Amino acid sequence: MDNVSKETRSKVMAAVRSSGNQSTEVALATLLRDSGVTGWRRKWRLHGQPDFVWPKQRLALFVDGCFWHGCSKHCRIPASNREYWERKIANNQTRDRRTTRELRQAGWVVLHVWEHSLKHSPNRVIGRIRKALQPG
Repeated sequence: MDNVSKETRSKVMAAVRSSGNQSTEVALATLLRDSGVTGWRRKWRLHGQPDFVWPKQRLALFVDGCFWHGCSKHCRIPASNREYWERKIANNQTRDRRTTRELRQAGWVVLHVWEHSLKHSPNRVIGRIRKALQPG
């Protein structure tokens, strides 16, 4: 059971931003700067609205929040309104797969990075990005 009223929960969820999240996008931007990875852009107009884009290398990167994108390790579906959340997260995953497929068909390299990997394996994340940025 939820500890707050339906109205309060609605306000809390509405306040969750789709961009500029400290635990995802801002953390990766900091990691990229600290690692000397350059050439990336944010808020680049591209199908699916990737969080980071390297236009010259045609690399699109999405930072997936563990809850919103259904991480098998960390996503915990709320007990209240469970069916809604299961459907919501499943729809997000379906949209993610479709967007990835469409971008790849258009000649883009697409990477997805989990929120938890920014905390637990940042060097691995940077390695994946550097590898994707290498020509050929």
